[in-house]
Amino acid sequence: MVNSMKAVRSIVVCLLALSLWLAGECRAENNVPQSGGRLVLGTIGEPSNLNPYISMDSASHDVADSIFVSPLRYDKNLNLELWAAESVDLSDDGRTLTIRLKKGILWEDGTEMTADDLVYTIETVAKPETGSPYAEDFMRIKSVEALDRYTVRCTYESYYARALPSFCSSILPKHILQGQDWRRGEFARKPVGAGPFRLAGWESGSMVTLAANDKYFMGRPKLDEVVYRVIPDSATMFMELRAKRLDMMGLSPEQYLLQTKGQFWQEEFHKYRYLSSAYTYLGFNMRHPFFKDKRVRRAISCAINREELVQGALLGQGVAAFGPYKPGTAYYHPELKPVKQNTELAKALLAEAGFADTDGDGILDKDGKPLSFIILTNQGNNERILAATIIQRELKDVGIAVQVRTVEWAAFINEFVNKGSFDAVILGWTITPDPDLYQVWHSSQAVPGGLNFTGFISKELDVLLEEGRRTQNEDLRRQLYYRVQELLDEEQPYCFLYVPYALPVLSAKFQGIEPALAGITWNMDKWWVQEKQAKDAPAVSPR
Repeated sequence: MVNSMKAVRSIVVCLLALSLWLAGECRAENNVPQSGGRLVLGTIGEPSNLNPYISMDSASHDVADSIFVSPLRYDKNLNLELWAAESVDLSDDGRTLTIRLKKGILWEDGTEMTADDLVYTIETVAKPETGSPYAEDFMRIKSVEALDRYTVRCTYESYYARALPSFCSSILPKHILQGQDWRRGEFARKPVGAGPFRLAGWESGSMVTLAANDKYFMGRPKLDEVVYRVIPDSATMFMELRAKRLDMMGLSPEQYLLQTKGQFWQEEFHKYRYLSSAYTYLGFNMRHPFFKDKRVRRAISCAINREELVQGALLGQGVAAFGPYKPGTAYYHPELKPVKQNTELAKALLAEAGFADTDGDGILDKDGKPLSFIILTNQGNNERILAATIIQRELKDVGIAVQVRTVEWAAFINEFVNKGSFDAVILGWTITPDPDLYQVWHSSQAVPGGLNFTGFISKELDVLLEEGRRTQNEDLRRQLYYRVQELLDEEQPYCFLYVPYALPVLSAKFQGIEPALAGITWNMDKWWVQEKQAKDAPAVSPR
């Protein structure tokens, strides 16, 4: 299995390199890396909370990932590697994990990171009163202790498949946080980390500024600053990029294919294209009376033409999805296919569920209630809005009335998703290298603040997810997750829609970019610009 995974990764890396070469994006850089300059990125969503154990949104994690360090991390080819840890030793039975931190890692305030920080992080995240949606990994630890200033020993009740991936999670500073309420304290907006960058400023609704951390144990980044400009509209963001007031953004398919051609774009920017490690889905609120019936969920799924979504919303820049894994990876089911559009089957399932058009208005109803609901998604994401609009039209053809509503990102997450105040949502999840899906799908996570915010509960799924976490045999573990995908396909708690291509664009002045399985930002702390170009960094005042 390991060899097959390596072969897949090698093929993908080669395809990435070939794609970039064919697009004319690979350019040799023979200059010596220099310090200085600013990278200005456009982001649709503003971070909600920079404590990575509290926040659930990607905008928050994108920033926090540059501020904190973890014992382990994934390298460019998505293999685990040491980061803050000097060594990691897992016993043969998988029940004892010993982590030795590197000496001399400093927090921003100059205090040394020690084993006490890691123990404090583990213990606090695991406490129910902390309310972390990521607590489950550390709750599996039976006991944790600091053996000396730099060494931590974790003991598990039994083998835990996620023991090592768990420690790709950030270490937090005990001397800063002890005694604070993580949800209400100031740390969420004034974090103190030990990563390559530190928080230098946060103007609500406008921008977040990171500055190079001179104390970073792997060496100060070459760039002086990284600025995240919050621009809720993709078209406005693109205009800022075109005016060179942004250095980087994720392009929409239309922008990638049609609006970035010609000499200006070839000379001033580099474009990249690769299948993202994320999927987009239509998720149902299981507390809604309509969606408790599997026949209704499956009917909706059958009414959707996923190929039309890929072509219409993504202009072909993606692939249809049937489940939560990335095509071509080790745990991707080899036989399942995306649900095919079948409007006749959709109508039959709805009739079987007791729906009929009793008043002749074209909308099905049951017990006097029309079959209608609202699809909620975030402002600024044109692809999701287009997908919702296409789905709205397709569902009308089978007698379902849908309204589409968009909400600003922070409000969308905090007021609707986190509180379960929605009928259905179009959202996305990141696909992690480890196949574990417990935090999103286990019934124990269907609580306020949990990642199973749609509230899907299945005893069989719970058993499969629990078994997947304690199975050492990789072949058996793969079969368990194959069954997980089959069950999700049968139950349709989500309509899995598509895996989009990532379409980042970056100013040509930045050097040191290495496209890989992990994308292009995995080594952002190594990017640099020449001295003259560093002085020409875009202004960051909002316009």
